[in-house]
Parts: sequence; structure tokens; C-alpha cells
Amino acid sequence: MHGRSIARCDMKYIKFNNDRPLDMIFLGRVAIDFNPAYSAEVKEGFKPLKDVHYFEKFVGGSPANTAVGVTKHGLKAGFLGKVSDDQFGDYVTEYFNEAGIDTSHITRCTGGEKLGLTFTEMLSSSKSRILMYRNAIADLQLNVSDIDEDYIGSAKSLLVSGTALAQSPSREAAIKAVLLAKKTGTNIIFDIDYREYNWKNDDEISIYYSMIAKEADIIMGSREEFDLTEKLINPGMSDMESASYWHNNNAKIVVIKHGMNGSTAYTADGQNFSIKPFPVEARKGFGGGDGYSAGFLYGLYSGWDITDCLEFGSAEASMMVRSNNCSDALPGPEDVKQFIKKEKELFGEMVARA
Repeated sequence: MHGRSIARCDMKYIKFNNDRPLDMIFLGRVAIDFNPAYSAEVKEGFKPLKDVHYFEKFVGGSPANTAVGVTKHGLKAGFLGKVSDDQFGDYVTEYFNEAGIDTSHITRCTGGEKLGLTFTEMLSSSKSRILMYRNAIADLQLNVSDIDEDYIGSAKSLLVSGTALAQSPSREAAIKAVLLAKKTGTNIIFDIDYREYNWKNDDEISIYYSMIAKEADIIMGSREEFDLTEKLINPGMSDMESASYWHNNNAKIVVIKHGMNGSTAYTADGQNFSIKPFPVEARKGFGGGDGYSAGFLYGLYSGWDITDCLEFGSAEASMMVRSNNCSDALPGPEDVKQFIKKEKELFGEMVARA
């Protein structure tokens, strides 16, 4: 089912320009995650953050993790972002380089801004929280001068993370990138990626989210994220109404997630396809969305049917919530296929299909 060639990018839902060297450019947040240690040497159990003594360090941030994920699936990714001019900036760029992600358009901050630090609190398999340090933050220093038309035009798609729109100068840089993507015929993927930090009010969120969503070919987000996007347009829309609205703008595919209740992809021809999560014992309640995006987009680039794309993304999400990090643990395609095979042996062929 998942053996079709990555070169087949002519599916009826969305087309990609196969003449371009990069499959995707990611624009947005990269951070450093400090997670309670859970290795062969040290295992911090579920406990309050104040009681944790040992941490493991990982690259984090949703667009960064998704870039790692699609690269592990064999796609060619680049990253547009800003990092601190220090050892953590070195760590991120070297990690990306080793992963095979193009870092030619990752630049260093000049005003002393630092990469965000994320400390994760794992209280139980169903309850986890995040403590963020994001003052004078590096990723929001991305500037319009960092956005290059030729680079945007070298990719089949540009993925914009909604967090990049939270403050200037990053929001103007993201808007410029979207305008240049339209100009160069580069597909636009909008991962709404709402994080409360750095935003001032809900009106501001709706203004900038809707601005990008109206230009996007693919929009992905939770029901809450779509509600925030639509607040100043038509609040209270159902999933079907939301999908119809964005299809009437530009979107070819709209993916709306409902957490443990599953997700649905709506296509511009009026169809919809749903998937449920694969059952796993979770280590944490976050990171699944990055795996979901990586798996779903890999399926699209492979030319699969939408339901197969959703199944692959859902499987990768479940694999990630049972892991202790959101980047190193991202699987390759064979790992995901084996996971799906084992889950179906345990729970039945239709285990995740709604």
C-alpha cells in the first residue's frame, strides 16, 4: 500500500513542480527542548518539573521537527530561520546539517537574542505541560532581508508555521515569503501551529492567520486553531463549513484535527477522509503533531490516496507521543510501515480508519 514512488507527484488533489531541487522549505521556529531523562542510564519517572534532576537536550520547535521528519523520509528540505549566535546556534545548525537539511538560509542574530528553551513536565501518560523561555527570542528576529526570491522558487512548497506571525519582524518576513511563493508558483502549506506565547490578543491572531490561510494550498490545524483563524471572519463554523470557506479561497486540502478523536482531510472536490489515532501508551502529550505533519506530507509527495496519507501521519503521531523527544525519535518510512503492520495485527485491519 505504501510502496509507491516518491516521484509520483501528479495526484489530482495537488501538484508539485518536480523540476525544483528542494521538496519543502520550512519557515519558523527552532528551539531547544530539555526533556526529563529517559534513557538506559537514567529514567526520570512521571513527576512535577520541580522534582526532575536529569534532562536530555534535543532540537525542538514544530517546523524544525517536521523538517527533520520529512528528511528522514527521503524528501529534501531547507529551513528559513534565525538562531542565536552562540553554542546553541551551533548545535541547531550542525544538527540540521547532519540530518541533511539545507541550512544556507539560517542566519545568526546580531542583537544577542537567544534560542527558545522548552522544559517539559511529564506528569502522567495523559498529562504533560511545557515551560517556555521566550524573552528576546531568536526565531522571531527573522527579517524581510533574510527572505530570498530565488531560494523560495527553488522549492516545490513553502511551509509557514503560524508561530512566525506572532511578532515583527518575523511576521513581515513570513508574509514576504508567502508573496514570493505566490509569485514563483511555489505551493504554500500553512501549519497554523498556535502557541499562546508572544501573541497579544485574539484579534491579532485572526488577522495574520487568516491572511496566510487565504493564500495557502494546504492548511493544517486543530479545531481550536481554525476557530482562532476564523474569529474575525465567521466564528463558530463547523468543520465542513471551515473547509468549504478555505476551499473557496485557495486551499486544495484542509486538515482539521480533533486530538484523540481523530482528524479529517477535506479536499477541494468536496470529499472528506477521516482517521483515528493508533492506540499506544504515551510518554508525553505533545510532539505527535510534528510526526503527523511529516507523515502526511510524505504521503502527499508520494502520490498516495488521502486516506493512506492520513493513516501514515496518524501512525507517526502515535509513535512520537510514546517517545521521549520530538526530533531524534522521528522514524523513517520503514519504521512507520512496521508500526502500522504490528498495530493492525494487534487491533485489526481497520484500527485507525474512521
